[in-house]
Amino acid sequence: MALPVSISVYEHAAQLITRRPWDVSRNAELLLAAHRAAYQLYHHFPVVVGIDIYNLEAEAYGCRVCESPGNGIPAITEPLFANLNQAMTIQPFDPERDGRLPMILGVASQLQREFPEADIRIPISGPFSIAQNLLGLNELMIAAMLEPGNVRRLLQRLVPGQLAYCRAARRAGVKAAFFESAAAPPLLSPAQFREIELPPLKEAMAGISKIMGQPAPCILGGDTQKIVPELLETGTRFLICPAETDRSLFLKQVVAHPEVAVRINMNPALSARGPREAIAREINAIAELAAQSPNPILLGTGALPYETPPENILYIIDYAGKVPRGAINGCSHPQSRPPVSPAIHS
Repeated sequence: MALPVSISVYEHAAQLITRRPWDVSRNAELLLAAHRAAYQLYHHFPVVVGIDIYNLEAEAYGCRVCESPGNGIPAITEPLFANLNQAMTIQPFDPERDGRLPMILGVASQLQREFPEADIRIPISGPFSIAQNLLGLNELMIAAMLEPGNVRRLLQRLVPGQLAYCRAARRAGVKAAFFESAAAPPLLSPAQFREIELPPLKEAMAGISKIMGQPAPCILGGDTQKIVPELLETGTRFLICPAETDRSLFLKQVVAHPEVAVRINMNPALSARGPREAIAREINAIAELAAQSPNPILLGTGALPYETPPENILYIIDYAGKVPRGAINGCSHPQSRPPVSPAIHS
């Protein structure tokens, strides 16, 4: 394949076994069957085990995940804490005992045994994304404006739990995918990101990289071109260029770091609804950017909605494989891995 494709399969995996995301998210056998079916169909990398990936740690801390109607994604609708002072009393969770974390670890380990060639990962949320569930968005954003230092300290209190979860993944024989999209602009301004989020983010990523023995990918959605320098400060060698951001401005900022691979995400609505002519135009545009970039470039689907037709994803894989090989810088066959192990964002 001239242009490697990284497919983000979470709730979409439930559709492949004709079950609701809620049912699959709560049952180890269904979760295993769903991600097994997804990998057998797409042979994608990485395989991130989960359905509602941003809820897992918050649930382990004590948040209640609610069933959504129909094929909606399970959600946390009520915060665990009423204010920042209460949140500062939070106690660590045990990743091998609390919430659904043991189930995620077990399913990931089983998938790795079944498919030893696959890149199997557990999802690990960043501290700001966890804090949003613990406090609720409004309370967290007000606190970020009024008490930025205390919010930063709360985020730092959450990092040890993430590292404990990462160590549990290592013991289970799988890797980790790190997600922190709640912290990206416009929710946090670039100045707030640097003051509040960057110190705990660097601490978390350094710890995960040490545990896993390789630099951790830094996965944030949103308008991230405004914080690319900060993301590079984490030492990552893999970034996401989300569909929401300016691709050209994003890529200009990583030119000086040719060791950093970039996954350029398509608009997920195209993956889900097409039409195929629009999908082809999007792939061509990303291939052109890849040809002009000194960085290794991948094409990403973004998180696939539940209802995405599998034939659309198979078309994306096939079409990307027909992009002229000479037009793409640093990319090769689909089973050849990029210079870093990629991860994905939700």
